[in-house]
Amino acid sequence: MKEKKLEILINVLGAGYRTNSEILFKCPYCEHHKRKFSVNIDKGYYKCWVCDTRGKNLYRVVRRFGTNHDKSQWRDLTSEIDFDQLEDLFAEKIEEKQILEMPEGFISLANRDMPPTGFAAMNYLRQRDISKQDIVWWKMGYCSKGEYEGRIIIPSFDDEGDLSYFVSRSYDRSYYPKYKNPPASRNIIFNDLFVDWSSDIILVEGIFDAINAGRNAVPILGSTLNQHSVLLRKIVKEDAGVYVALDPDATKKELEIIKTLLDFDIEVWKVDIGDNEDVGSMEKEQFQKCLENADLITPDNYLLLTLAMSV
Repeated sequence: MKEKKLEILINVLGAGYRTNSEILFKCPYCEHHKRKFSVNIDKGYYKCWVCDTRGKNLYRVVRRFGTNHDKSQWRDLTSEIDFDQLEDLFAEKIEEKQILEMPEGFISLANRDMPPTGFAAMNYLRQRDISKQDIVWWKMGYCSKGEYEGRIIIPSFDDEGDLSYFVSRSYDRSYYPKYKNPPASRNIIFNDLFVDWSSDIILVEGIFDAINAGRNAVPILGSTLNQHSVLLRKIVKEDAGVYVALDPDATKKELEIIKTLLDFDIEVWKVDIGDNEDVGSMEKEQFQKCLENADLITPDNYLLLTLAMSV
């Protein structure tokens, strides 16, 4: 197993050389020209002696810089975490599965043929720079009648493909409030069915933030991450790296989420969106640049982050 892991790491990081019990590679994080990225395969530890990136789970390196084939091979070599063994880390058991039905009058906007009643909904989405590809990916629709008439509907599907929640947003100014969501628990993983848990995820505030942030963005819908959160459980189970990109006015909540993730030894990056109101108000390319410049947060620099964000 050790030799196979080394083979995968060489494929991901390039050639290295052995020194005592460790192997030195070029660092994929800071790309320093010398081999200063120290890996201990037996213990699973890694550390860069230049940028000080470090961790206790080599799969994080493979997941971030390897191909899908590399990731698949590594997972085959290691035992997947038994989710039941994580239950004692949380305050209570997972809530009972929640299954909803689409609201009355729902019509998909992802179909080729759309009735005239959908033109206003499509115009609203175009004004928000939401593409046809976005509409298809997020399975968007609208309601032509019923309780949610005059509203865009964005559904959420759980990991078994069942409807777990939906967000509705009015596209007609005569319908208030702007958001009218179902009388159901928001303690869900929005669109769990389509999240790639072998890659990093992006935590954002709302659904239009998620649309702008990219395919692997998960909106928390105004909630937070705590020991009752099914999203936190899934992140811990999958050991997913997390980019946190909440609204600038949610500083306290953002710091609490980062601290919670660090407590569970999750890799966390803080995305600074500057003076923008939220991710949903940004150009997609603009947000991607912010994502590329995100800061890795560690227990060591978390205090500095709290001081900087409190100024």
